[in-house]
Amino acid sequence: MDLTPLWEWFRWLYGATGVKLTIFYDAFDRQRFFDGFLTSVRLQAACLVSSVVVGVVGAWLQGSRLKPVRLAVQGYIQFFRNTPPLVQLYFFYFALGYYLSYMTDEGLRVALVSNFAWAVICLSLYAGAFNVEIFRAGIEAVPKETIEAAEALGYSRLRAYVYILLPLAFRISLPALNNNLVNLVKTTTISYAIAVPEMLYVANQIWSDEVNVPEMMNVLLVIYVSLVGVVVWIMHKWERALRVPGYVS
Repeated sequence: MDLTPLWEWFRWLYGATGVKLTIFYDAFDRQRFFDGFLTSVRLQAACLVSSVVVGVVGAWLQGSRLKPVRLAVQGYIQFFRNTPPLVQLYFFYFALGYYLSYMTDEGLRVALVSNFAWAVICLSLYAGAFNVEIFRAGIEAVPKETIEAAEALGYSRLRAYVYILLPLAFRISLPALNNNLVNLVKTTTISYAIAVPEMLYVANQIWSDEVNVPEMMNVLLVIYVSLVGVVVWIMHKWERALRVPGYVS
């Protein structure tokens, strides 16, 4: 599909009104903003999936019979819930990142972990700490008789968790999980601080070059509202699909 007439309309709009949306009529700005959009989507998808996995595993480890394991999980939750995510990101990228690097013969320090990977790791652990508590609350809401029935049928602790506890707890936890994942989508913008080339980072480059801050900020607002809307819509569809009539309201 030839979109040239559309791009030219935005060029005309700039000439007629001064609204400078170069991301539409300038091929270079359009491509780098689109690349930033794709990077944001990839970052958000990776963080959403990883944080849910962390929450599921952490909730299971919280019920461990080994006290050191329970204490380790509790320490992880307290650390990530009670420190700012930006400080965590700087700690991972600058402190741990320094030790996970090597010096070349030319005297250049090369990182073994990319800034994108650090953003995924840090933000997944940050949101995962909240997800652990969300899933724990869901597990505690499952009637104890259900667990006793699983034990009577010979289920091991892991099998009972995977096949019985988790599916029921997941349904109960979805509303709270929905809120946390929406917050995570918005929090991914802090990856700008370690030069991950996502939308905010690229938009900053564009408005620095083109001096069109108001236009780019409005574009970012519209896109992030749309992305959050998509996540909320998917989660609500998922919640309705998993609802057990008569089990939870």
